[in-house]
Amino acid sequence: MKVEIKVPPMGESLSEATIGTLLKQAGSRVSENEEIIELETEKLNQVLYAPQSGVLSWHVKPGDTVLVGAVIGFVDTEGTAAEPAKEKPAKETAPKEAPEVESSSGARKMAPEFLATLHTPGEPAPAKEQAPTPPATSKRESRKPMSKIRKVIAGRLVNALQTSAMLTTFNEADMSAVMDLRTRYKGTYEKKYGVKLGFMSFFVKAVTGALKAFPHLNSYIDGEEIVTRQYYDIGIAVGTERGLVVPIVRNCDHLSFAEIEKEIASYAKKAREGGLAISDLEGGGFTITNGGIYGSMLSTPILNPPQSGILGMHNIMKRPVVVNDEIVIRPMMYLALSYDHRIVDGREAVSFLVHIKEVLEDPSRLLFTEE
Repeated sequence: MKVEIKVPPMGESLSEATIGTLLKQAGSRVSENEEIIELETEKLNQVLYAPQSGVLSWHVKPGDTVLVGAVIGFVDTEGTAAEPAKEKPAKETAPKEAPEVESSSGARKMAPEFLATLHTPGEPAPAKEQAPTPPATSKRESRKPMSKIRKVIAGRLVNALQTSAMLTTFNEADMSAVMDLRTRYKGTYEKKYGVKLGFMSFFVKAVTGALKAFPHLNSYIDGEEIVTRQYYDIGIAVGTERGLVVPIVRNCDHLSFAEIEKEIASYAKKAREGGLAISDLEGGGFTITNGGIYGSMLSTPILNPPQSGILGMHNIMKRPVVVNDEIVIRPMMYLALSYDHRIVDGREAVSFLVHIKEVLEDPSRLLFTEE
C-alpha cells in the first residue's frame, strides 16, 4: 500500500513552502515517525516524518515550491528498498592512432601540442586545448543559496526600515536589585517551581506594565486607523542556527514569574530542537530581544512589523555611577527602545523606557502594575 506524504497546514498566513533538505533519499527504507524531509517556510523550517514504515519515493526536489495539501511523495509499505548501484570498472580505451608519449612530466606537458600537430592532410587541424574556465568561486570563497527563512528575515528587516518611521531611544538600568533578588531566592525558587528565576521574566513583567501605561506601544497601523491591542502577547527573540525566530508568550498580564519562565524555557528547547510550530510564532504585540547574551553592549533593534515597539537588552557590566553624590560601582545595563514614530511620540517612548528602568531598579513596583 502506498501512503501519501502531504504538505501539512502551517498556519493561516502560510499557503506554501519550499522543499529543503531530503533527509532520506528516494528508494531508501524508512521507519514510521522517522525524519524524512525538511520544509522551509516564511517563518521557520519544519520537519516531516514518515507516516508508515516502508520504501520512500519523492515527487519533488530541493528548491521546489509546494502548496499546503500537495502530495510530495509516498511510502510504499510493501516495497523493497533499492540496492545501491555497483560501480562498473572503467574500460581502458586507447586513442586511435595516438603516438606513444613518455610518461615524464615534461612529456605530459608537451603531449597536447604534439597531438595537435598530427592531422590528416586536407582536414582542419584540431583546436588547441583551451585553458579551463576558472570556477565561479575560488577556494577562498563559498556560495550557497539563501534559505527561505533567511530570505524572509532579510525582506522583513528591509521592509521595516522602509515602511516605518523608526527611531531608537536609550537609557540605562542599575540591575543591582534584580540580581540581588535572583541570588537570594534562586535556590528556593527553582525547588518550588522547577524552573530557574531568570532576567527575562522581570523584563516581561516590566514591559507589560509599561504597555498598559503607554498603549500606543501595543498598537499598529491598519490603513488609516490605529488598532490598539487589549491583550499583552510579547515575543521573545531567539537565535537559532537557521535564523532568528520570535515565539510569543501570550497573556503576560495573567502569568506569574514562574509561568513566564516556563514558557520561555519551553520555547528555547523547541527552538534548539527544531520543534517550534507556526502557531508559536503568530501574533505578538511587542518584542524583547537580548543581545547581551552574545556580549552586545549597545544596539538599535529593528522593529518586527506590524509591531510599533521592540526593546533591546544588553550585557550587564560593572561601571562607575553616581549615587547620592558618591561614585560607586554598579552592574549596569543599557536599554534600547526602537519605536514607530508614526504612532508613538518621543515623549511616550522616553516615558515608556523610564518606566521599565524604574521597575527594574525597584522591582517592588511590580506589585502595583495591575492598577
